[in-house]
Amino acid sequence: MQLAKFIFLLALCCLTLAGLFAQPSDFIILKKKDKPVQNFYAGTQIEFVTVNGVYRNGLITSIKNDSIYVQEFLVRRLPTVLGTFVNDTAGSYRYVYHYKNIASFGAKPNKGFNVSGSGAALLGGGTLLTLASGVSYLADKEKFSPELLAGAVALGTAGYFMSRSGRNGIVLGKKYSLHYMKLTK
Repeated sequence: MQLAKFIFLLALCCLTLAGLFAQPSDFIILKKKDKPVQNFYAGTQIEFVTVNGVYRNGLITSIKNDSIYVQEFLVRRLPTVLGTFVNDTAGSYRYVYHYKNIASFGAKPNKGFNVSGSGAALLGGGTLLTLASGVSYLADKEKFSPELLAGAVALGTAGYFMSRSGRNGIVLGKKYSLHYMKLTK
């Protein structure tokens, strides 16, 4: 009976001491108009683009001294002997960024269909057709086609809205801001 009490008290002391030695970690808060949207702690996944245009997607290993320590894993798809594929971690890279060097959060631009680029092409084509229709009207009013002008304006308008809608992520600036919360000494 005495041994059971001793083991219980020893386990209780060890667990209590482990909690006492735990230190709080610094963290970063993403706010939208002074309301918290998301907190970033050590151990959470983060996906961002820096002010230099560098895309990073990795695990936050630490946050201290106004810097975010990110570990990005290099995952490769390797063939097996049986002819199937397996995902394997080929390595990892460690990066350190000051939290003010983050320009936006969110996904990397898609490698497939680019809505923003296609919208810019439609906008350029619509502008060119509108200009050509205007020149046609000035040169020969009988060959002028109001349907072509209406179609050109519609293409340009659609292109404008497509190019504006293709933006990705949460861009820091007017609505969104990052705040560093220092909890360590």
